[in-house]
Amino acid sequence: MHRAALLTLSGLAKTVPGGRRLFEGLSLALMPGEFVAVMGESGVGKSTLLNVIAGLDTADKGWVAIDGTSLDALDEAARTRLRRDRIGFVFQAFHVLPHLTLGQNVALPLVLQRLATAEATARAKEALDAVGLEGRANDYPRQLSGGELQRVAIARALVHRPALLLADEPTGNLDPDTAGRVMALFADQVRRSGAAALLVTHSDAVAAAADRTLLLTRNGLVERRAT
Repeated sequence: MHRAALLTLSGLAKTVPGGRRLFEGLSLALMPGEFVAVMGESGVGKSTLLNVIAGLDTADKGWVAIDGTSLDALDEAARTRLRRDRIGFVFQAFHVLPHLTLGQNVALPLVLQRLATAEATARAKEALDAVGLEGRANDYPRQLSGGELQRVAIARALVHRPALLLADEPTGNLDPDTAGRVMALFADQVRRSGAAALLVTHSDAVAAAADRTLLLTRNGLVERRAT
């Protein structure tokens, strides 16, 4: 049976103020369970592309569809619900809230979905266990290393079982050894969850964890061949 793409990008074009073109003619189909890395030079628009996919920014041309639903067909409230329910985000800067426990941080997406407190707490604990932070739900971010904080961010991105994971330089603040361990964990969790994942990075080592790597150019995405 033919599987439908979870994420479809078609003919995207984007310029920045001043008229500089970031990219055009950008198309991609991302299947459930697929993990794709996007590389490219600084300033080519990698983070902008993630923002367009998430509906936080708009393209000049083309369209984005998630699970067959075009973002253009949604009003702002519906886009917000889609981000909340269907997308998980992992950022370079972690964005872990220092005044909340790890369990509370991870449970945030479930709280926003108005899940019952007991279930949200149990799911957050399960997500922390899955990233190797068993028994740490009541600890605070200040007690963790950078690698552990990124594990918390991964757990939070996955706790609401999103269809699509977007990661923006998620290991940029980590040393190479820690980055390697975090990426192995990220790839494992993506494949276990069956989500589709799109990660932007400048690191060959980080991209190596993905199923395939694409280069973002002014003329769209091109397959990056192994050297």
